[in-house]
Amino acid sequence: MEDRDRRARSFGAVADRYARARPGYPQAAVEWLLEGAPGRKVVDLAAGTGKLTQVLVESGAAPIAVEPDAGMRAALVTAVPGVEAMEGSAEAIPLPDACADAVLVAQAFHWFDPERACDEIARVLRPGGVLGLLWNLRDGSVPWVADLDRILDWPADVVARAGDLSFEEIERHPLFAVGGRREFPNPVGFTPSRLVDWAASTSRVATRPEPEREAVLAGVAELTRTHPDLCRQPVFAMPYTTVAIRFGRSR
Repeated sequence: MEDRDRRARSFGAVADRYARARPGYPQAAVEWLLEGAPGRKVVDLAAGTGKLTQVLVESGAAPIAVEPDAGMRAALVTAVPGVEAMEGSAEAIPLPDACADAVLVAQAFHWFDPERACDEIARVLRPGGVLGLLWNLRDGSVPWVADLDRILDWPADVVARAGDLSFEEIERHPLFAVGGRREFPNPVGFTPSRLVDWAASTSRVATRPEPEREAVLAGVAELTRTHPDLCRQPVFAMPYTTVAIRFGRSR
């Protein structure tokens, strides 16, 4: 648990690299999550550097970003100027009861205390509101991605396979009902330097002692220079799939 907490707190120190390298989310996935919501007031919970917040703004939603880390919040307000960004966590959301039509969580639910977070999310949602979860999962069946995962000590920064995602706490909660799951292709163009920044932004790399961290990043850079699928490609696709999972708050 101590190691997990330390990794959860590691992102602020690498906020710049996170903002540069992490992928966004398909607008189609966000629209699918929100299609059953009673309105467009959305809490972007654990908003990080604003990767999802930007998509919400572009979709016409009215997002409120909630993020505990000051460094991540600073990157968010730079990336998405004018958005309301608040200090807070999933276990203590700084908003009144029944104020939101949807709560979306991108790439973060696995860091929460799920029981406390479910109670807080249910509290701020209006009846009929939506809880939507998003993850960008890389395709480990692609040979160079499999080699990358071995360098990073699989599964690196996040749950690496959709089958590993567990939502028992939400499904057992008396105020939530399962609303479906969909997958959306989300290939993202990477350069060699972006791949190194991406690796540096993962929690398991960011929390390693500096000599180990630098050795891992050197290994990632070497992969881009030597792997036959990458070495002649100034830009290559990171084969992401966005998994979107929706729950409804009962009336």
